[in-house]
Amino acid sequence: MAKGMILAAGQGTRVRPLTRDLPKPMVPILGKPVMEYLIEHLARHGITEIMVNVAWHHHKIEEYFGDGRRWGVQIGYAYEGIRDHGDVLPRPMGSAGGMRRIQDFGGFFDETTLVLCGDALIDLDITAALAEHKAKGALASVVALDVPLADVQSYGIVVAAADGHIESFQEKPKPSEAKSTLASTGIYIFEPAVLDLVPPGTVYDIGSQLFPQLVAQRLPFFVQNRPFNWIDIGRVSDYWSVLQRVLRGEVAEMKMPGKQIKPGVWVGLNTSIPWDKVKIEGPVYIGASVRIEPGASITGPAWIGHGCHIRTGAKVVRSILFEYTRIAADMRFSEMIVSPDYCVDRHGETLYRGDDTSQLRWGDARA
Repeated sequence: MAKGMILAAGQGTRVRPLTRDLPKPMVPILGKPVMEYLIEHLARHGITEIMVNVAWHHHKIEEYFGDGRRWGVQIGYAYEGIRDHGDVLPRPMGSAGGMRRIQDFGGFFDETTLVLCGDALIDLDITAALAEHKAKGALASVVALDVPLADVQSYGIVVAAADGHIESFQEKPKPSEAKSTLASTGIYIFEPAVLDLVPPGTVYDIGSQLFPQLVAQRLPFFVQNRPFNWIDIGRVSDYWSVLQRVLRGEVAEMKMPGKQIKPGVWVGLNTSIPWDKVKIEGPVYIGASVRIEPGASITGPAWIGHGCHIRTGAKVVRSILFEYTRIAADMRFSEMIVSPDYCVDRHGETLYRGDDTSQLRWGDARA
């Protein structure tokens, strides 16, 4: 079988403010961190030994996932940082540098390894991808997806021969200059010998440094083009779109928690909702211990995290409320992500609680 490597050391700056206090792999989807779906998916395909490189907010990942036994896997962590004037500070080594560091430490990568970014949802047939990698005798494989020509400028594009042998890469080319429409998904399959090409103790990136080296040396380096769902949460606007898709039931293997009490409405435990005095149009998930006052309305797709409080007359439209968010009376929040401290519209514009320029009023339901 194969081993797993999850890249989770990045700072996630493009998804702020969601990552202000959370590492990107811990951003929740239906109340579960993105990385949890990845670990479940690896386990389904028999990958049960998984290393995770960590840096920013690493405790949050380690405390949540622990040794992995809840998911029937074993998880190990490799912290990347430096000591500076007595403080330990995160300093990621780059995706390839982090893997080389793990290898130099204990030789973990002694068989074929599937490498994933910790911040994307996938339903890739991992078993089939590993079989194709082996059948081609590949040293390294990149899993790619065909994207519309108009979208190539958002991706790293893979240029390959008819047999899949990778010839070059184009980073975010203009549609008129693109030599291919195969976008790299950040899912790679490596044989152990690949890591011998990475200089030890150096910040080194898989995409911009290791891959050009594999091409230059004309090593058996192949692209796989297979259809699957790949949902990358690169920006806040992506996060909002992903949740809308998930709530509409468009993403496989993402089941609604709670109990469905009427079509399109799921509810957690011990909620306080006067059903005959509120208007709720699904798909909506309402978490445990949520309080909704008479006269409030929710229009889905919407996710109301546990412990939230929606006051009388308030309207929540196609929005996500993180846990313990209180929406003030008669406020209308439309197409937003709202936490007790900030709210972000679907385009990434952020407001912080207490901002006097905003008409919106919301807060922390615990206080």
